[in-house]
Amino acid sequence: MTRQCPPPAPESGFPLSGSVLAEAAVVFAVVLSIHAAVWDRYSWCAVALAVQAFYVQYKWDRLLQQGNAVFQFRMSANSGLLPASMVMPLLGLVMKERCQTAGNPYFERFGIVVAATGMAVALFSSVLALGITRPVPTNTCAISGLAGGIIIYIMKHSLSVGEVIEVLEVLLIFVYLNMILLYLLPRCFTPGEALLVLGGISFVLNQLIKRSLTESQGDPVDFFLLVVVVGMVLMGVFFSTLFVFMDSGTWASSIFFHLMTCVLGLGVVLPWLHWLIRRNPLLWLFQFLFYTETRIYLLVYWSLLATMACLVVLYQNAKRSSSESKKHKAPTVTRKYFHFIVVATYIPGIIFDRSLLYVAATVCLAVFIFLEYVRYFRIKPLGHTLRSLLSLFLDERDSGPLILTHIYLLLGMSLPIWLIPRPCTQKGSLGGARALVPYAGVLAVGVGDTVASIFGSTMGEIRWPGTKKTFEGTMTSIFAQIISVALILIFDSGVDLNYSYAWILGSISTVSLLEAYTTQIDNLLLPLYLLILLMA
Repeated sequence: MTRQCPPPAPESGFPLSGSVLAEAAVVFAVVLSIHAAVWDRYSWCAVALAVQAFYVQYKWDRLLQQGNAVFQFRMSANSGLLPASMVMPLLGLVMKERCQTAGNPYFERFGIVVAATGMAVALFSSVLALGITRPVPTNTCAISGLAGGIIIYIMKHSLSVGEVIEVLEVLLIFVYLNMILLYLLPRCFTPGEALLVLGGISFVLNQLIKRSLTESQGDPVDFFLLVVVVGMVLMGVFFSTLFVFMDSGTWASSIFFHLMTCVLGLGVVLPWLHWLIRRNPLLWLFQFLFYTETRIYLLVYWSLLATMACLVVLYQNAKRSSSESKKHKAPTVTRKYFHFIVVATYIPGIIFDRSLLYVAATVCLAVFIFLEYVRYFRIKPLGHTLRSLLSLFLDERDSGPLILTHIYLLLGMSLPIWLIPRPCTQKGSLGGARALVPYAGVLAVGVGDTVASIFGSTMGEIRWPGTKKTFEGTMTSIFAQIISVALILIFDSGVDLNYSYAWILGSISTVSLLEAYTTQIDNLLLPLYLLILLMA
């Protein structure tokens, strides 16, 4: 069946749907809230970036609908350029503001670099969309050029030469990662998700290279995270390239995979980490994990929860095997069991030992990514088994060759722990609503998204315009998060909200509305926006 494309003359082309406009309105509300809280030349840059991203997002949506995008993106969602473009700039702005308040000039400048890098990466994605759109969208090009000119002018007079070079380095890495990973992994990302994920990986890789070359001192847990993330990405690129030329499903390829994993781990990752922390990485990790009796109890408790999660997977697959339909899919309530398990995992870690949670989440991320490599490449003996077990829990967002939703869930819960600028929190700068920053993932994904999905799918009747989400699901989500904040106040003595209840309620409500309208990966997007609002 042939598809008839619309006439190319008018630049208006496809009409904007109500859900896209509502999502954009929520994002603009966040941007303006941060602009009002920060109110400097960088926040004006963020406003200009949001305006141009809104116009360019429409061009990306049009390219996706026409099938004219350069790469194969996930088709069950819009491009998501606007919400993704604003994450890194807004995160950098609130980080700069907090570190400026704490009197830490190094991390204040670091926040500015994060914001500038996010803006540069977002502008590149906009230029890419405009460059392949035919006919050339004159009005959008003018708006994007004006916004880009303002941002470049302000950053040119605000960044040092070294900081400008750092931003350009990240942009260069981002361009190459886009070309490699989007080609190797079709239909795994929307343009916005690719911007967010690959932009973050590019920044982490550049930070690791920079710290390796300058021999800078730092917390070993930070170096551990950087090395693990970069090591797992490089491993994936290496094996993806290698298995283009050989069958990955044979025993010979599987043995080679395991041997090369050991070589990369023992010959590259561990020496790199040893160079950074100046001690034996394995000995350091062992001493860190078993340093106190509390950590031992937490590790035993987390092991029990991990065993419970595995039993849930096995039980659901046993039910599928016994049912008549082999195409049985796990219902929403069943998939949300894992959200409850993750909440039960993170809350004790946040309360009793955040450093241990930081490292444990990093180890868990490495395990998840490694198991996904085993499943994707069909590595024996577990590859086919993992494919069968995890196929039960797929949804429309897992349309590509990779299954990423469980990794996004882990990232959404962990990013608020990893991204807190700890040197800027020593003088009480995380009082008030900012005291809830470590709980952003728990509130937005563990509680809010879970309750919204369960109640919306079982009891919801009134749908938000243009979406499948329901009014009842959103309201119960907000109510459940408010109850969770009250419980956090009871059980975590280190949280003092200082009567900032109105800002907390507004932040939770805004992120819940974003959950109702966004078609992006909410496990990743919602915690970041709640983190930004709470830090502001």
